[in-house]
Amino acid sequence: MSLQADFDKVAADVRKLKARPEDEELKALYGLYKQAVIGDINFACPSMLDLKGKAKWEAWNLQKGLSKEDAMNAYISKAKELIEKYGI
Repeated sequence: MSLQADFDKVAADVRKLKARPEDEELKALYGLYKQAVIGDINFACPSMLDLKGKAKWEAWNLQKGLSKEDAMNAYISKAKELIEKYGI
């Protein structure tokens, strides 16, 4: 299975988790996903009043500089860890 196909499958599976992961787990997954799909973050940090937007921006910004392939591999590992922990 190609890296892209594996990434797509795991991305679909992680949406079916039986329980909601912790916020930190979700932020890590979000940052890796955005880095894998889009690449380095390309907009300014949202205002302090937008707490959710700011948290997402920070999670994505932590992955800055990571290659698409490395981000996909890290996302796959993290997603499989969550699938094992929470079940689908």
